[in-house]
Amino acid sequence: MDSGPVRRRLWLLAWLAASLCQQAAAAPAEARAAALLQLLHKDCGACHGLSLKGGLGSPLTPQALAGKPADSLVATILNGRPGTPMPPWRPFLSEEEAQWLVQLLQQGSAR
Repeated sequence: MDSGPVRRRLWLLAWLAASLCQQAAAAPAEARAAALLQLLHKDCGACHGLSLKGGLGSPLTPQALAGKPADSLVATILNGRPGTPMPPWRPFLSEEEAQWLVQLLQQGSAR
């Protein structure tokens, strides 16, 4: 008996399950997402401008973030920037949440 089709189906199921788990981890639950957006616009907006176009802090527009590595932006959010007004947000955000916010900001969909 040829077990190739069975193996392919099992591999496909495993791949789909992993993909769904990754997508679920990438986006926070609806209530948390709303809280994160509020934090972004009120707390981050206090320095980066209420429209995120800059202020005391640099702009957080897709144009301003273009070419900046997402992992570097996540590290800045989580660890802050010593010697500047940028505080660490690690006590309030998980790494996954910071990644989600960076993705929204880079795509221009943080509304």
